[in-house]
Amino acid sequence: MDGTNALGEFLRARRELVRPEDVDIGPGGLRRVPGLRREEVAMLAGISPDYYLRLEQGRDRNPSVQVLEALARVLLLDPDATAYLIGLAHARGPRRSAGSASRVRTPQSERVPESVRRLIDGWTTNPAYVQNRFFDLLAVNPLAAALSPNYAVGVNLLQAAFLDPAERRLRRDWDRMTQEGVASLRSQAGPDVNHPRLVELVGELSVRSDRFRRLWARHDVQPQRGHITRLNHPQVGDLTLQSDKFAVAGTEGLALVVFQAEPSSQSAELLGILGSLTATGQPARQEKPHHQPVEEQ
Repeated sequence: MDGTNALGEFLRARRELVRPEDVDIGPGGLRRVPGLRREEVAMLAGISPDYYLRLEQGRDRNPSVQVLEALARVLLLDPDATAYLIGLAHARGPRRSAGSASRVRTPQSERVPESVRRLIDGWTTNPAYVQNRFFDLLAVNPLAAALSPNYAVGVNLLQAAFLDPAERRLRRDWDRMTQEGVASLRSQAGPDVNHPRLVELVGELSVRSDRFRRLWARHDVQPQRGHITRLNHPQVGDLTLQSDKFAVAGTEGLALVVFQAEPSSQSAELLGILGSLTATGQPARQEKPHHQPVEEQ
């Protein structure tokens, strides 16, 4: 991922995911590529094949919103992916290169407001943590740390999910979680595809995880929203928790993620037990894990 033709890469990836029958086009003989042909996309969007080819090849980077919306309809993009497409095409300012890391903010330089730290540390029934837009953890309360050793400051949640076998065993919904996590990473990065932290993270995971590489190549876009997290905790058993995400005001893309169990549920009872164990110091505090690649299917 070098970001020199992010718009074209996105169009090509999404075109290859649309089947002809999805847009009422017959098979049309032997197809040498998956998905739609370029000329089919152009025809359905009402633009010339030559103009669409220039867009994919990065030779025209200023399409109108009307053209982009027409392409989004052909490519069956939802509103989030459509907004991402428009953002790629209309991003302003020079792209950063990977060599500019010293001139941009790094995870270590991002500051969590002290008031937010005090807030989450005072929660004894709600696991919570603060992350940046690349899933680097910057603050974690004790109950969240008790859920997984990967909930620790300095850990990247995507690296943990794809590279730590223990994390895969912990998560009953690992397949869904990893798919949504990759789509969320792309959404949160937006048009800033050459941000050094993104380049570093995607490069490492692409080398070390076949699943990540396949998911990243799809160019799925899905903002991180609240969802159900299902864990198989080694101390208290199965937990089903609602997680919600809140933007941290006054910061550059930091988010507070909070877990809760449904009141009076078995998960609420088990979370209470875990909280009691944490308060008495029984769960062993673990160092930041050393990740080995997950054996993938």
